[in-house]
Amino acid sequence: MAINSKRLEALEKMVDAGPKDAFPYYGLALEYRSAGRAEDALGVFARMRSEFAAYVPQYLMAGQMLVELGRKDEARAVFEAGITAARSARDAHAAGELESALAGLS
Repeated sequence: MAINSKRLEALEKMVDAGPKDAFPYYGLALEYRSAGRAEDALGVFARMRSEFAAYVPQYLMAGQMLVELGRKDEARAVFEAGITAARSARDAHAAGELESALAGLS
């Protein structure tokens, strides 16, 4: 899939500036994923889990990437952390998606 290099560059600059909000990080991780830069995307997701643990959407995307890479144990841990975050946020829909993804690892 072709990427928008200007969008990628803008997101990298935003993240380098250290925003106080998770969305630029999430956008950057998704851009890296689209560009086939899985390890870069996973690095951004790991940073997000550290700095923005309550940002629920990150867990499903990161877990799915890990599954695609055959890293099921890591995916399991990410899905489980996401379920906890979704429940804390009272986001039943996201919790259900993460539980389904987790069940699919068996």
